[in-house]
Amino acid sequence: MRKPRNIDAELRALADKAKGLKARKITQLGELVVATGADNLDADTLAGALLSALEEHDADAKEAWRRKGAAFFQHARRSGAPRNRTPEHAPRAS
Repeated sequence: MRKPRNIDAELRALADKAKGLKARKITQLGELVVATGADNLDADTLAGALLSALEEHDADAKEAWRRKGAAFFQHARRSGAPRNRTPEHAPRAS
């Protein structure tokens, strides 16, 4: 006879994996904000821009944003560096 599965252990393992994936998603979103230079915006402005994007119903505008985002990632992949990180956007030495 085969040993019964430990369902509780499997559920705990899945919950741990889900937590790890959620943490990775949050980290990657933060990296995206930094890579685009949006970290120079204050939190209220960034939140407002994101909320406006969610509320946008114009498919053409969303498609234009999608193309611009895809171009950003293509450029970043080719150059290996964030696109909007110019000297005025670079972190200042303290």
